[in-house]
Amino acid sequence: MPLLEETTLPQEHPPIVPVVIIGNGPSGICLSYLLSGYTPYLDSATVHPNPILYKKLQETKHIPITEQDLEYLSEGLEGRSMNPVAVLFDTLLHPNADYGYEFPPVLQWRRDKQQHIPHLVLGRATPGGAWHAMEGSMLTISLGIWMELPGVNYRDLNNGKRRDVTSDRATPEEISSYYRNYVKLKGLQKNFVDNTYVTSVHKLCRGHDGEVLENGHTDEADGGVGDCGDEVFKGNGVECVNNGASGVLWEVRGFQQVQNDTHIPFCLFAENVVLATGASDSPIRLGVEGEDLPFVSHSVSDLGLAVGQRKLDMNSDPVLIVGAGLSAADAILCACNSNIRVLHVFRKSVDDSDLIFKQLPKTMYPEYHKVYNMMCTQTYTNVAPSSAPNRPQAVSIASSVCAKMCPKPQLAIGNMGGNASVGLFPDYTSFPEHCVVSFQSDSKCLLQGINSLKAFKISMVLVLIGTNPSLFFLKGQGKYLGQDPTKPISCKQNPIDIHPYTFECTKEPGLFAMGPLVGDNFVRFLKGGALGIASCLLKRLKKKGNLISTVGNNFI
Repeated sequence: MPLLEETTLPQEHPPIVPVVIIGNGPSGICLSYLLSGYTPYLDSATVHPNPILYKKLQETKHIPITEQDLEYLSEGLEGRSMNPVAVLFDTLLHPNADYGYEFPPVLQWRRDKQQHIPHLVLGRATPGGAWHAMEGSMLTISLGIWMELPGVNYRDLNNGKRRDVTSDRATPEEISSYYRNYVKLKGLQKNFVDNTYVTSVHKLCRGHDGEVLENGHTDEADGGVGDCGDEVFKGNGVECVNNGASGVLWEVRGFQQVQNDTHIPFCLFAENVVLATGASDSPIRLGVEGEDLPFVSHSVSDLGLAVGQRKLDMNSDPVLIVGAGLSAADAILCACNSNIRVLHVFRKSVDDSDLIFKQLPKTMYPEYHKVYNMMCTQTYTNVAPSSAPNRPQAVSIASSVCAKMCPKPQLAIGNMGGNASVGLFPDYTSFPEHCVVSFQSDSKCLLQGINSLKAFKISMVLVLIGTNPSLFFLKGQGKYLGQDPTKPISCKQNPIDIHPYTFECTKEPGLFAMGPLVGDNFVRFLKGGALGIASCLLKRLKKKGNLISTVGNNFI
């Protein structure tokens, strides 16, 4: 991400926003929808298939879901998210979806201006987030209808197109187009500021007289916290706030990239900040020697670019792909479909129950099961040098690592119940229970197996072992917010610790997190974060009566 050496201009009254949302992917879009006054009620014309939940909904059918007790409604529900409100919202939008049913939502949406909370959504590109950067020909892991947001049917915007009676998956291009159009259809454009890069989020305090304090003290250093750029998102029409109440404020700094790559710095204050940045910012690294060499990449798109530029073809040395997830599978499919040889390295056994392929139905995900079949049947085996003099051999640790280098590995034959493996792509070889030791400047890689080292000449490396969020703009990169504050934030291993029904960070009042940052990696479930946060803020507004106090002038 580009950073800017910010130069700021003094501003007498810095803008204060009730809510700033960092991230304009589906998480930020869905939250903007709920904060814009779109309010969910039980649709009296529908019946939820869960009788217990339906009885609870009937008890308060005239009250918006956002004003109800989400803990009470979520009690007893089960689903594929650890966050109970995510499971609740999913079953209201897609009842019994995990059983293969496609029941209509049991919610109806009404626009209520009294439920509107002014907010800004800051994103690095146009609304849709990371979906704009994904390969357009791939298919989503989730069904297209599971990618939709409240109030706009995905198929309606996609001309009702269905690829197959058993699969209704979509391409990233279709999904990113849906999100862009969703923002326009729902009139949310004024809340979104594109091409913005947040460089710091800093907690301040506000005294009883309205004076802004930093860490409980008046900030007099470096010109004070009021030194903000006065070119701050003109024309968006969100109200200023100056209610003089005591409490916490957040200072949000960054810049907006405009025409001709001009960077305009900004600074604003927020009563609440929502982290909706997703998880694709920072690829996880192996941490081995040579990982920064130019032929080592951490993005599937780099493979597609190399193929498109004819830097790789069937005569090239193999491409080494590291990882056993769906990104690695996508890279394998891309390479094999272009007749490029593949060496596939992963640490798990092919029988490991945690492999994602074991959780995917074959009828819906045939391409991924092709990859898994190859992972199982086209494994590397050590053969005697005399039997295959032109193929690379396993090299013992005591041997010269590169002494037996050769372009193409031998496939394991007869390792599946005595039958020879049938290669769907014969130029693919898997290396289960292997890890990378190092990459060398002469395009050689060293692999560690259970009992030996192996070395190969390769043309390109793709390290696809996952991504972590980048929260560099927070104190200590946000580590202190995690369930384990001694470790970096990780969507799977160490998500941000939140209140389960409000999504407010347990260690920072006024700071919220949603989506992959709290473990909800699928669009289907991250929408629950929007419900929890909107419900929390609306209840506080109703209770206090002065969460948001507007003044006449606009700041953007």
